[in-house]
Amino acid sequence: MAFARTLLPALLTVALTGVPAAVPAAAVPDPAAADTAAYDGQVRHGTALFSVKSSNNAAAQAFTVNDTRLSRVSIWLGSAAATGSVTVQVRRVLADAGSVIASKTLDLAALGGAGAGWVEFPVSAAVTAGTTYYLFVQATTAESGPVAWYGTVGSVPGSLSSWNYDRAYWGGWHAEDSRPAFHVNPTGSERCGETEPCYVPSTALAARTSGLLSNGVGTEAVLPSFAVGASYVDGSNVLRLPSGRWRYLPDGASASAVVEAGDPGASAQIDENRGWLAAGEVPGATAVQRSAAQRALLSMRALLRPNGAFAAAWAPAWKYSWPRDGAFAAAAFAATGHDEEAYRILGYDALTQRPDGTWEARTELDGSGPPDARKWQLDGNGWVPWATWQWYRAAPPGGRDERLRRLYPMVRAAADHAARSLGPDGLPPASPDYWELDTTTANIGTAAPLLAGLNSSANLAARLGMGEDAARWGDAARRLSAGIATAFAPLGYQRTVDGKHGRDSAVAFMAPPFNAAPPGLGEALDSTYRALLLPNGGVSPGNDPSFSWGSYAWTASTSFFALAWSGTGEHAKAGKVLDWVLSKRNRLGEFPETVNGAGSPSSVAPLGWTDALVVLTALALQGSALPTPPTGVR
Repeated sequence: MAFARTLLPALLTVALTGVPAAVPAAAVPDPAAADTAAYDGQVRHGTALFSVKSSNNAAAQAFTVNDTRLSRVSIWLGSAAATGSVTVQVRRVLADAGSVIASKTLDLAALGGAGAGWVEFPVSAAVTAGTTYYLFVQATTAESGPVAWYGTVGSVPGSLSSWNYDRAYWGGWHAEDSRPAFHVNPTGSERCGETEPCYVPSTALAARTSGLLSNGVGTEAVLPSFAVGASYVDGSNVLRLPSGRWRYLPDGASASAVVEAGDPGASAQIDENRGWLAAGEVPGATAVQRSAAQRALLSMRALLRPNGAFAAAWAPAWKYSWPRDGAFAAAAFAATGHDEEAYRILGYDALTQRPDGTWEARTELDGSGPPDARKWQLDGNGWVPWATWQWYRAAPPGGRDERLRRLYPMVRAAADHAARSLGPDGLPPASPDYWELDTTTANIGTAAPLLAGLNSSANLAARLGMGEDAARWGDAARRLSAGIATAFAPLGYQRTVDGKHGRDSAVAFMAPPFNAAPPGLGEALDSTYRALLLPNGGVSPGNDPSFSWGSYAWTASTSFFALAWSGTGEHAKAGKVLDWVLSKRNRLGEFPETVNGAGSPSSVAPLGWTDALVVLTALALQGSALPTPPTGVR
């Protein structure tokens, strides 16, 4: 019987069978159906109406069409079962399995398992306009969870009868006043994935966003419910929908539009995206790596604002610009030949630097300041100068010194603050690191970036003839390096110098392309990776006993090891880790922030930081590794 009226009865789980030929006297076709205007669908689906699990349950909806042929039908299905199948039939006679003119069975696992949404069934049959047919739905599963056809209990003008088959309750078929959601021969916006989602596996809902549309100025997130069955047109941020039509963000628009494939506006955007990619390099030692790097570059570009702010991701809690994330993106843009994008990020850093030479943990994308009272983070004083050095090394030689001079006041302020922050032991003070959690003693997630930043700053100063600056920062880098060797190295570069906070994936920041690998780093990388490895194959940022990351692997932290091992020449290890990261891309090929214990992408996708790390690792594995800032003044 209808879900809306009662709890589900205990259901039998056997193979799909035809329903009995005998129909109760009350269950007869509508005598006036032939005189009714075509009723070929209704879209409301707020209620789970009918269980459709065989052999006790099924449901049907009477319909008429103005067409002479059926090509597809769709229903709004909700399933708690992850395995089994769902069958639709088009029948001439409601209760007669021998009157079937079209039938299609889809596998629940192939749909993604448990979930809900519009499911389209391709069918093929000749029909007569104005004749009443019956859309029959039944599911088969060995699981106990319900499988239901959703619809509305409200009035649907012009509709025909729906039918609930409940052998235990009604003894057979029973006419209902409620109306299930369905389409016969859906077209245009009736197709799933346009205005309403296709069937969305519950695992996909672990993520907040799944992709990005962009016109170079505006950006729109693709929600997980609208990513199912979709794919990007190759080399672009234009989305190909299950219907074959395209969704894109037109120039000057703030909301996406669905257009026919080949639409001139969308085609022009595709050509522009491909031209931008072709103007630089898409790295990778394999086709899979190149495909992933291509998507990563396009996504990073979509996250970059015209003013140089770089959003971590395109969801409310991530739609801010972190100096750390932007630094990695700038390095990746520069290394792949996208000089303008890299320099734009660095220009934004110069504009948002605080008077004392530091940066807020994050800023609003318009550069107006921090969104809250989150404590500032000292590691930005290392990451930004390092990214500036990487940009300079990759920039076209003509005019790059003059462009560097425009950034130099930012570099000087950052490096001076970093140098002044070092204590008698050569280490920086305690500061929130990339975990965005404070520590009571110095942490490697701050010390290692500062070392990279001081060496970078010293080298940049030397290139501009700023000898005093170069000497000052070079001396600070040597003191910091000695402090790290004394305090962190004996602990295997654990998170903090007091040894109370466990292992940290930031050990990778001591490796190229950030710092020249010190003695013993190889063993520290290996042992830390083993300590942080999770059952799902990725790694946790750390194993601090006072803080748990749970069962979630972080793609950025996992990628740290791939980049570090590619920088130290251990390409087999790097490739294995990168393969895992690539395997956790979502259906659109985007990198998620995290991977849950079940191995599914979660949180947000794409994450710009992971995008940049993958691009940098792909460069290294193809033999084009980023340089490492030299120690000393050269």
